[in-house]
Amino acid sequence: MKALVLAAGLGERARPLTEKIPKPMLAVGGRPLIHYPLALLKRAGITQVAINVHHLAGEIQRGLGDGKSFGIDITYSPEPTLAGTGGPLNALRGYFGAETFVLANSDSILDLDLAAMIAFHRQRGAIATIALFKPTDGREYEHLEVDAKGRIQRMRLIKTRNPLAYNDYPAAPAPDEPPPVDWYMYPGIMVMEPAIFDLIPKTPPWALFAGLYGPMVANRLPVFGYVHRGFFRTVDDLKAYQSLHHEFASSPPQFLHLHLPLSP
Repeated sequence: MKALVLAAGLGERARPLTEKIPKPMLAVGGRPLIHYPLALLKRAGITQVAINVHHLAGEIQRGLGDGKSFGIDITYSPEPTLAGTGGPLNALRGYFGAETFVLANSDSILDLDLAAMIAFHRQRGAIATIALFKPTDGREYEHLEVDAKGRIQRMRLIKTRNPLAYNDYPAAPAPDEPPPVDWYMYPGIMVMEPAIFDLIPKTPPWALFAGLYGPMVANRLPVFGYVHRGFFRTVDDLKAYQSLHHEFASSPPQFLHLHLPLSP
């Protein structure tokens, strides 16, 4: 199995730090942020990883190299023009071939059991399975609404924040479906089947949720959610990075997968 780690973004909300350091290479707990998703993948046995790069790409490539010193094999997918959160898939269809694969954000840290999530995905015959997390901080998030079996029935994707408005997929619930049992946010990792390549927009840039998953859910395709109830942090902006940096310095979490020899 292979994976894609998204690392091409500009990191605009983490400026001025990201003017010279790409966000995936910002230090958290004594290691670059991108090390955490790479370690998570490696723990699940995934050692072939594509990384899309654009902003300060050379810093990422110099920092990670070919991955051999970490026990993984990195393939870089350069983006001369940003392709959005979904557009990197257009260039990687041949890389993934006919196998199940994983996509992960480079700015999220979580102790999710990815092997268990992959097993859940296969047991349900899903085309895609999206990790889910229940936020408790009172912020507004996009809502991924699931039924009792974990199938995603509706996606409420934020259209505007002021005033708060959503684009709903589907626009209205089906009359024959029971109401969702709960809603969650997306913490940055998903499992996909190669069948999605027949569903993606043909030309980047495009967004994963509005361009692919929202329409899939609206068309009642088998998209499931896997609830993660453990540790989760993400670096959305400079304030979040500073808070996370302080947290790891004062009381670093203990992750099983960080015992792997990830540093050169």
